[in-house]
Amino acid sequence: MPQPTALITPGDLSPAEAHALEQALQAGALVKGTTSPNPPVGAAILSAEGELCGVGGTQPTGGPHAEIIALAQAGSMSRGGTAIVTLEPCRHTGRTGPCTQALHKAGIAKVIFIHADPMREAAGGAQELQAQGIKVAQLQLEVPELQPWLSSVRLGRPHITLKIAQTLDGFTSAADGTSQWITGPAARENVHQDRCTRDAIIIGTGTALADNPSLTARTPSGELYPEQPLRIVIGSRPINELMPQGNLAELGFLQFPDIPSMLSEIESLGLRDVLVEGGPRLAGSFLQARVVDALRVYIAPKLLGSGTPSTLGAGVNTLIEAHEFELRSTTVLGEDILALYQRRNPS
Repeated sequence: MPQPTALITPGDLSPAEAHALEQALQAGALVKGTTSPNPPVGAAILSAEGELCGVGGTQPTGGPHAEIIALAQAGSMSRGGTAIVTLEPCRHTGRTGPCTQALHKAGIAKVIFIHADPMREAAGGAQELQAQGIKVAQLQLEVPELQPWLSSVRLGRPHITLKIAQTLDGFTSAADGTSQWITGPAARENVHQDRCTRDAIIIGTGTALADNPSLTARTPSGELYPEQPLRIVIGSRPINELMPQGNLAELGFLQFPDIPSMLSEIESLGLRDVLVEGGPRLAGSFLQARVVDALRVYIAPKLLGSGTPSTLGAGVNTLIEAHEFELRSTTVLGEDILALYQRRNPS
């Protein structure tokens, strides 16, 4: 009879296991934006002697999971070794076989995983591994790269991050409408790095018609990153005249009349992690719909005193109705600050 999965902390890891954990986390971060609807998982294999012998990240849909990549690198060195995985190994057969079976066949003696798999058909991998005589422990740690996927599975819709670039006093443009550039080059470079990890970017027709943005993810030299998000426009006004070279779908754009229809459709496309980059009214509409799960706020050391606020029409009339978020991290980008928030008490 399998025993309850042991719960451990990073302090319980050996130096070799701690190093393997770092490698697994990095591998998962590297594949973020390429795996949906599957999660961006990382895995690392230690030999019985504690030597790092395999590292892998989940491949695009239909490709091998992280554990399979890592086991293939490790080869025979995995026998009697330890696998560290950012998500509980799956036990079901989908486009690929069960990772639990692969770990057992490779002779792995111990598995350390971080997040439990919330998918009903895939969950239970820890118990199956224990039933096969493999020692299993769950590491008490949060993997930021997995949070959008975990949230999407729980909510039954894509995880939505609202991106805002604003002054210290909360304005996105001055009274005369000027807005370039609120933030500096380091923050703008970070925006593009983040874009290439998202499944889709969303703007409104107002932004599309006013700015005709490309919404691509580009390097500082202007080259396109290998991975590009799907581009989505919300609103009923036609924008085809902005793209005379082809229709919206051919150019990587989708248009929807409203937020509910967009959410329903893109969930069926397997999109898990989307970014809203529209203007203040679109931001307010997403907030009013109570579907903003996280905020990515770039704050410039500027004061305007008046201008266009970062959100409009968020459906709040009194302080008690305020949309509440909790701060998760801050990063200095040149003279700007990037603050990441997560919705407090998500539904």
